[in-house]
Amino acid sequence: MLKYFLKKSLYGILVLLGVITIVFSIYSIKPGDPATLSGGQQASKEVVDNIRKEWGIDQPIHIRYFQFLNDVSLISFYNTQEAESRFFYDKNKYKGVAVLPVSSNFKLVFKLPYLKKSYQSNRYVTEIISEKLPGTIILAIAAILIATIFGILFGSISAFYPDGFFNKFAIITSIAGMSSPSFFMASIISVVGGYYWAEYIELPVFPIVLALLFIIVGFFTYKKSKGLKNIFKSILFMGFKGGVIGIGVWIFYLFFQNIFDLHALDFIASSVSIPGTGLDPSGSIIEINDITGIKEYHWENLILPSLTLGIRPLAIVTLLTKKSMMDVLSSDFVRTAKSKGLSSYAIISKHALPNALNPVITAISGWFASLLAGAIFVEMIFNWDGIGTVLVDALKNDDLPIVMGITLTISVIFVFINIVVDLLYSIIDPRVRLN
Repeated sequence: MLKYFLKKSLYGILVLLGVITIVFSIYSIKPGDPATLSGGQQASKEVVDNIRKEWGIDQPIHIRYFQFLNDVSLISFYNTQEAESRFFYDKNKYKGVAVLPVSSNFKLVFKLPYLKKSYQSNRYVTEIISEKLPGTIILAIAAILIATIFGILFGSISAFYPDGFFNKFAIITSIAGMSSPSFFMASIISVVGGYYWAEYIELPVFPIVLALLFIIVGFFTYKKSKGLKNIFKSILFMGFKGGVIGIGVWIFYLFFQNIFDLHALDFIASSVSIPGTGLDPSGSIIEINDITGIKEYHWENLILPSLTLGIRPLAIVTLLTKKSMMDVLSSDFVRTAKSKGLSSYAIISKHALPNALNPVITAISGWFASLLAGAIFVEMIFNWDGIGTVLVDALKNDDLPIVMGITLTISVIFVFINIVVDLLYSIIDPRVRLN
């Protein structure tokens, strides 16, 4: 186990090194000077040179690269004697301990990663990330919980009843969820859930009444069918068919009521008020009261953005669970469990699901890291206080320390999650053993 952990950690360090190298190279060779942008067009050459020296961007690219690697590394080499050195160990910046002398001036230092200061705000990057990252992590956790719980539930039901209505409905909605960009769904959910439906919403009565009539007709038509499951499926399908027909008639009436003078049929356009969500179209968990200046916690603001962010992983988890479950359900040990008379719940929960979770866990772990990096549009539309908006501002202003800091943080989380998931495999699936 220890050997495997060290091996995976080494791979993770190589991944982080590659990420740092790529991002650093892109920002180092792109045109533009952040010192000039920060100083302004009227700044003199002396002012710009001082800014470049303060930020450490007056050195050749290879010196800056190794200096950055030295700063973000947990084990680094620093000059503890010469204060003018670019690699001087400043105890005010580096929180660590010098553990081993390497030469007369340099020592091996064990410390926390140092991500420098922001070019724009002159604040420490670690301070900015520690302030904004919790909001994004909470949003990502809520979204992945929605995707995991409902995705596994929907996928299991679809696999156990592959010829049922729910399976077809799950496939259609999953394809729609995968095809919908986050910024598109965020705009719709924000406007509908937080604006039009905030207090109440008017729903047409005619489709609901027609669906109920079809359910009643379906019940009396199929009541002689054998088995409660067949009756339920039949009346459910009839109700769905009635609702679809009712919606079609309702839309047809609204479109042609003035053209053909259909006002005698105004009962088709009647509606009923449904209580609203009570949610705001934008806002974060912690908001400062404009009058009192006190922090107020609004956990209800988490509902809409987490639902928006969880739609795509929900679709993926549903389809993966269904595919993996169908493979497992066709196995010999499941057929043996069925022949012994075990209930459907026992077969799924105790036998099929544990053996079908490996690909699902892989997808969930990858999606969690992706949600941290891909929540930018959702955070901007819902005005969510997270690292997404900070990253967008840093990209626009060529703020390399913040870009590198956020990228490195997300990469570390991604590597850590992958290691933890690999270790969980041996717990969930006894067939997996770590060597």
